[in-house]
Amino acid sequence: MRKHLLIIGFVWPEPKSSAAGSRMMQLIEVFHSEEYHITFASPCAKSDNAFNLESIGVSQVSIELNNSSFDVFIKKLNPNVVLFDRFMMEEQFGWRVKEQCPDALRVLDTEDLHCLRKGRQQAFQDDKPFDESYLFHDIAKREVASIYRSDLSLIISEAEMHILKYQFKVDESLLLYLPFMLNSISEEDIKTLPKFENRNHFITIGNFLHEPNYNAVLYLKETIWPLIRKQLPKAELHVYGAYASQKVNQLHNDKEGFLIKGFAEDVNVVMQNARVCLAPIRFGAGLKGKLVDAMKNGTPCVTTSIGAEGMFGHIEPNGFIEDNPKLFSNKAIALFQNETICKAKVENGFDLINQRFNKIKQQQKLIGFVKATTQQIKQHRLNNFTGQMLHHHMLQSTKFMSKWIEEKNKS
Repeated sequence: MRKHLLIIGFVWPEPKSSAAGSRMMQLIEVFHSEEYHITFASPCAKSDNAFNLESIGVSQVSIELNNSSFDVFIKKLNPNVVLFDRFMMEEQFGWRVKEQCPDALRVLDTEDLHCLRKGRQQAFQDDKPFDESYLFHDIAKREVASIYRSDLSLIISEAEMHILKYQFKVDESLLLYLPFMLNSISEEDIKTLPKFENRNHFITIGNFLHEPNYNAVLYLKETIWPLIRKQLPKAELHVYGAYASQKVNQLHNDKEGFLIKGFAEDVNVVMQNARVCLAPIRFGAGLKGKLVDAMKNGTPCVTTSIGAEGMFGHIEPNGFIEDNPKLFSNKAIALFQNETICKAKVENGFDLINQRFNKIKQQQKLIGFVKATTQQIKQHRLNNFTGQMLHHHMLQSTKFMSKWIEEKNKS
């Protein structure tokens, strides 16, 4: 009998807008390859940028928060695997899944560790060093509890695996390191990319609803770009990203060469036109999709230690990692002017895609882990007493709060 996967999405996937959207499409592809019937359900409204999942054979269903109609829906669907997109969806629907489909494998895709991103953002705003006092906050308690309640959690970064294992003491049997899953880049692919002399200007890109991206653009505008323009007075920085608000658009300045371009219909085209990608991320978590887009398209990068976290492993980066704004700008200028340096860094990027983010290797790892966990699900759950305990207390609190909200909404 054909297996069934239910994905409960925090938002409808937008692969052209965000790395999270691309990540979701990669996960769908994995289960498609194993001939799962896939249903994607979300309580979120769709935007114009949402991918039409039905075009690839995925059923789309709108669901409601705090409504027992979901119980009827999932019991009838009776999926083999339920994938929660971010911990908030596990909080809302995990107990319902457990009650109605107790045998279904419950998988959480964290996207990135929200507690890490939020903690770093708060430390940045407080102008203080990030430490455990910023990590062990209420969001961390919710997110780690969600990881324990799930049978398996997908972690996109090795750095976040380390934090979960050694700072939060989460058992490794509950975690699977699963980075981006990307097609290999062949020599033929490389030959089709524009050469150094056919590229111009700098580029940065990122969904502006994501606070680390807006902050990075502001940092470029106020600090880094003036340093670059001082040495390259005719240079342009093309700023791309979905959901550019008025506060973003007002940063546009033709005289300064700081050009807000807005939504990129095809990230590959705009990235291939650029000579250097700038990603001065000052807080955040997970893997940065903009760096992957740059590597795929032969565009070297300058980023920060936060931007580079979990990305490069033991392979040299496809550019430079600098936290000091003056050094950051000098490295960007060196890449822009020196073809020899640029070419060597671009080669590193191709190696990174093919070695660290190889789609076939990562897909096999995920499918193998899902099969193994499913086969020993009873013992797997017995070994996770903390998860059982958290489920028990969740049923005593979240369940009845949800039912109270549902009744209140009827009145």
